[in-house]
Amino acid sequence: MKPKKVVIVGGVAGGASAAARLRRLDEDMEIILFERGEHISYANCGLPYYIGGVIEDREDLLVQTPEGMKQRFNIDIRVNSEVLDIDVEKKQVQVKDRVTGESYFESYDKLILSPGAEPLRPSIPGIEGKNIFTLRNVKDTFDIEDYIISGQCKDAVVVGGGFIGLEMAENLCHRGLKVTIVEMADQIMAPLDYEMAAILHEYLKTKDIKLVLKDGVKAFAKEGEKTLVELQSGKKLETDLVILAIGVRPEITLAKKAGLEIGETRGIKVNKHLQTSNPHIYAVGDAIEIVDFINGSPALIPLAGPANKQGRIAANHICGIEDTYKATQGTSIVKLFDITAAVTGNNEKTLQKFNIPYQCVHVHSPSHATYYPGATEMVIKLLFSPEDGQLLGAQIVGYKGVDKRIDVLATAIRGKMTVYDLQELELAYAPPYSSAKDPVNMAGYVASNTLMGHNPIIQWYHVQELDRENTLILDTRTREEYSMGAIPGSINIPVDELRENLDKIEEYKDKDVVLYCRSGQRSYIATRILMQKGFNKVRNLSGGYLTWSIANK
Repeated sequence: MKPKKVVIVGGVAGGASAAARLRRLDEDMEIILFERGEHISYANCGLPYYIGGVIEDREDLLVQTPEGMKQRFNIDIRVNSEVLDIDVEKKQVQVKDRVTGESYFESYDKLILSPGAEPLRPSIPGIEGKNIFTLRNVKDTFDIEDYIISGQCKDAVVVGGGFIGLEMAENLCHRGLKVTIVEMADQIMAPLDYEMAAILHEYLKTKDIKLVLKDGVKAFAKEGEKTLVELQSGKKLETDLVILAIGVRPEITLAKKAGLEIGETRGIKVNKHLQTSNPHIYAVGDAIEIVDFINGSPALIPLAGPANKQGRIAANHICGIEDTYKATQGTSIVKLFDITAAVTGNNEKTLQKFNIPYQCVHVHSPSHATYYPGATEMVIKLLFSPEDGQLLGAQIVGYKGVDKRIDVLATAIRGKMTVYDLQELELAYAPPYSSAKDPVNMAGYVASNTLMGHNPIIQWYHVQELDRENTLILDTRTREEYSMGAIPGSINIPVDELRENLDKIEEYKDKDVVLYCRSGQRSYIATRILMQKGFNKVRNLSGGYLTWSIANK
């Protein structure tokens, strides 16, 4: 039997989606949505772009107003209303009106929790300074904007090199501020593997953004009109503004007070229908623990797309539709000035953590046909099973067409396709948009050649482990390219001259031979030549000199 009354705690993605779906399924149901802030549905991911002036009108950030949603969906929207407690026995919530200060109780038949995640704000001395901000909601956005205007800010320190940190760095730069990013890890954007993130490291230098890696904040201190950011290394940065973007944690306070089960990742534990340990209470969005689509383990992956889907699925199940949430694969993308980085599935670090066998290849491809003006290069990294070629993850960094290719690869992963299937995909082609062999097809070709043994590969991080006394490192680029920079200890034989110079490397027929070119294409041809001429231990450097050099800077 359908419930007559559903209470939702929290709006934005999951809660607002659940409310709208409930109404579309049941015109007579009583639906109440509580939101402790002023706004129930806003463009969370668009907040940095308002600060940068890309989005000019504040009203454009509001996806739906309380009045608009109430009128269209006949939902009882109560903003500035904080749910303090849940009485699971009486099936009621205690609500505080944050305007009047009064508290009251509201009953429910079914309850949906969508409290989101809160920005991390660790106990660092001086962190309560008035110019030290986190970015979670519309109010935070306006507070940062107002401070920049009133404080005549000239520079900023962004603590954290994740999605929010990078977007804030870009948009503060658009505002004319000098920006420094401080990141405790050895790279920005953790979902990328190091060599892919290193492309962004080099790119940031061209935008005059300073990057401080492998260093964390020790303390903040006021020094005149400036704030002094003291790092763990002892280095000190002077700034007008600090943005904390070091991550988020699930908002589970309400769930814990209600005795709901919390998962091992510290998110609210839910089943496939998004029910908590109490079958009358559902939870959706950034606060819940989900299953990782690739490795099958519990995980926290706070993304807007999954939150919206979860809100719909919870509403479906409440209304008797047998719907389930399968898993999250973490497809995400970030724009950083002119460059774009995108990921889906697992990276190497995650696959290693869960002891999942994998192989990977790097492919440097033009965004569209090179004879058509404006083509730019993109780097695709594919991770796949060495047993059957099933896709496990993908990463792309480039300037054009990255979004299209990551979506194709995300779909392929969701469909449990293999690298062999990528070869067969019939993708839209016209010179302004792609090549007859799309970059996704090319990645499939390279990966399948590797699996079939036609293109044995070596990764950039294994080069340093080679026994140099018994290994030939062969550069197959032109002499001019070689003279401009090469892997130390390598010799140069251009691929077009290789056949007539085989006698010069005859002694290495039974020794290790590592070949490389700019991106791996010419050295693949050289690999095929040597393998068919009796060289038994040949490997091609994945991604070529481009990948090796960027990762070793």
